[in-house]
Amino acid sequence: MSEKGQLFEAILNGDAKSSRVLAQQALDAGVSALDLVTEQMIPAMDEVGRLFSCEEYFVPELLLSGRAMKAALELVRPLLAAGGVKPTGRVLIGTVKGDLHDIGKNLVAAMLEGAGFEVTDLGTDVAPEKFVEAVSTKNANIVCLSALLTVTMPAMKTTLEALRAAGVRDKVKVMIGGAPVTDQYCREIGADSYSENASAAVASARVLVGV
Repeated sequence: MSEKGQLFEAILNGDAKSSRVLAQQALDAGVSALDLVTEQMIPAMDEVGRLFSCEEYFVPELLLSGRAMKAALELVRPLLAAGGVKPTGRVLIGTVKGDLHDIGKNLVAAMLEGAGFEVTDLGTDVAPEKFVEAVSTKNANIVCLSALLTVTMPAMKTTLEALRAAGVRDKVKVMIGGAPVTDQYCREIGADSYSENASAAVASARVLVGV
């Protein structure tokens, strides 16, 4: 198996230590950062998403694969930037104000990074004003809002209203998700997309940026 094939397998198997080592070996051997991403890392995370959709992988496997992908991405990302390679899209993600849950958010962030998006994670309990500020400073084109509690869902609507009031709503697509969130609620508050899991979020994000 080639080093690039081994990197694919390391990410698929959630082996962060090996993925970093294999990425460095491939780069040292002259493999381009872009080739590593497009031929190994993105396909690996796509396969992780497929396995999750088929219920062959579950949350622990997604977290491990996401960690392995990030380990390699830490080496590759600076080279991509230096080479002028643009990300698939720029994403802001955070759990809305009043909600401290982050597992689902972290899964979505990892999967989006694995799909070639540049992701800025604002963390948990994120105020609407922080999302608004970050849209401009990070030049984002997608905002992902997460809520795991029914009582914090209204903060999604408040955040959308803040984006509108600041005049930046038309500059971004807004994706929402979380255990109590539904497609109907997405339509009610005027968000652009609802995803029931991390794999679906990647597919939605690609559609929103025209990939």
